[in-house]
Amino acid sequence: MKITVMGPGGVGGYFGARLAAANHDVTFVARGAHLEAMRQAGLRLDSDIGALALPVKVAVHAREIAAADAIIFAVKLRDTEAAAEQLRGLVAAGATVFTFQNGVESAERIGRVLGRQNVVAGAARINAQISAPGVITQRGKFANLEFGEADASPSARATAFLEACKGAGISASLSADIARTLWLKFAMLAPMAGLTALTRGPIGPVRANPEARQLLEAAVREVVAVGMAEGVRLEPADGEAVIKAVDTLEPAMMASMAHDLLAQKPLELAGLSGAVVRLGRARGIAVPTHTFITQALSPFADGKPKL
Repeated sequence: MKITVMGPGGVGGYFGARLAAANHDVTFVARGAHLEAMRQAGLRLDSDIGALALPVKVAVHAREIAAADAIIFAVKLRDTEAAAEQLRGLVAAGATVFTFQNGVESAERIGRVLGRQNVVAGAARINAQISAPGVITQRGKFANLEFGEADASPSARATAFLEACKGAGISASLSADIARTLWLKFAMLAPMAGLTALTRGPIGPVRANPEARQLLEAAVREVVAVGMAEGVRLEPADGEAVIKAVDTLEPAMMASMAHDLLAQKPLELAGLSGAVVRLGRARGIAVPTHTFITQALSPFADGKPKL
């Protein structure tokens, strides 16, 4: 399968490397020091699931690539439209975009550029990030992809990509309700990202401290309430299930937004807690916890604040 990876960070780099190691024709669109390191020394996975090092094909721009069957779209949320614009030629030639960005609005945003019919939404669950140029560090025993068509049909394109993933040893599945899948992940990720970023530390102390845990639980329930108002097939019990799932995470786990904050990089705040606030306001749902998170982190949204 010909695969293009837009955004070879923790998600795109990890899953793209697994697919390349399984002899799929994978090209990574990258930039900066990460691009140069991959060009010169290949891509290395420092992974609890299995270390890997291999030479890889890289490009500065998607327009350098002649054709693709599938595009793994995993750029940061603020780069969505600019990255999608690069893909017009590949999509016109028949490529499908499989988006594994954070949040719940990715497919619609990409669809406004490339046509919603050319996008398959998905959720990636993995604890991974770029630890050095050309190196992806993955921790824990979970790294899986779940994706699906908006109408839940087992389409040829989704099935083909699923088989490619499984053949590469990736834990992957088709979702029977992709909106519910995305919102359940969102109900875990947005609170965890906000609170590990606010505390500059891992989830363990947050969930163990009675005061901080109140914020965590309230943040989860707010996301579920907004999702229900959006018409997604959720119910209050899903919030309790998400809270229990957070309790099973490794205590040392930090969301990527917390890593970005510590590295003084721009944050995906607008697409996480910021999106909960925006969507909640539009539906008349009170979301005080995510409002607080958004307000408290807003000075850091664009990276290192100017003094």
